[in-house]
Amino acid sequence: MARFIMMRLMHAIPLLVAIIALILLMLQLIPGDPVQAMVGDYPVSPAFREAITKQYHLDDPFLTRLLSYFSNLVQGDFGYSYQFQRPVLDLILTHAPRTILLTLTGFAFAIPVGILIGLISGTTPNRRTDHLVTTASLLVYAIPSFWLGQILVLGLSVKLGWFPTQGMQPMISRAQGFDWFLERVHYIALPALAFAVHEGTRFARIMRASVMDTLSQGYIMTARAKGLSRNGIIRKHVLRNSSLPLVTIAGYAFGTALGGAVLLETVFAWPGLGLLFVQAVRMRDNMTVVAVVIFAAIAIILINLIVDVLYALLDPRIRSRA
Repeated sequence: MARFIMMRLMHAIPLLVAIIALILLMLQLIPGDPVQAMVGDYPVSPAFREAITKQYHLDDPFLTRLLSYFSNLVQGDFGYSYQFQRPVLDLILTHAPRTILLTLTGFAFAIPVGILIGLISGTTPNRRTDHLVTTASLLVYAIPSFWLGQILVLGLSVKLGWFPTQGMQPMISRAQGFDWFLERVHYIALPALAFAVHEGTRFARIMRASVMDTLSQGYIMTARAKGLSRNGIIRKHVLRNSSLPLVTIAGYAFGTALGGAVLLETVFAWPGLGLLFVQAVRMRDNMTVVAVVIFAAIAIILINLIVDVLYALLDPRIRSRA
């Protein structure tokens, strides 16, 4: 297993380097003043322009700038955000845990519910039940997550007043311990629900298709011929072998969500990476935009590595081909 992980890491590192180089190349090709793009709408004096140009090697060839940026990254320097008046790394470290919290909470509901719905739909002998569940899942999945979020806000927040409409915490709070936790749950409930509904229906459809494919395999027929019960076949054979496609989809969705659920975080004003990314784009804060994209790329690569390891654990044949 250690060799398997090392091989995947050796593939992941060049991919990350290529992604960062591509991002910087795209910024290099964008027309306009690079100093003004970094500073935004603030006025730039000649002395300040010279200092910024020297600090970030803006007058050097692209390869030199690329090597300088990688050197700064190794030291943990993602640059400075003049719009937020803070180092970019501080912004990432502040907003990333909030996005991770939202993502983990949403997936904690989406994955088990999706698996359960997919199993019920794929294994039920009643075709009407299968068609009903499949149609309902498709209709719910077709609803855009940001629109679903607005509906939840209008219904459960504005009309019924059960949940706050936006934000992450009250402006003033003296809560401690479990009360502090309940306050955060109160705020994260709606964005996590909107996220879980969208992802859960997708997982349900993937799981249903995988379950039906597994049920058509020869070893399932052999298990039935041996007299194994229906529940035993589902538990010992169908569930595990049907999970491989779901692991892939869940890993990809989790990795992209860690880069910031832009639309949901904007609807609920959730102070995560997605909202930070939107604010940085509006203010032309290129250093922050690049840092968020890099964080998203790292998250996707790491999640894909975890998915590969899970694949190897679920199916030992994969390790033998690594």
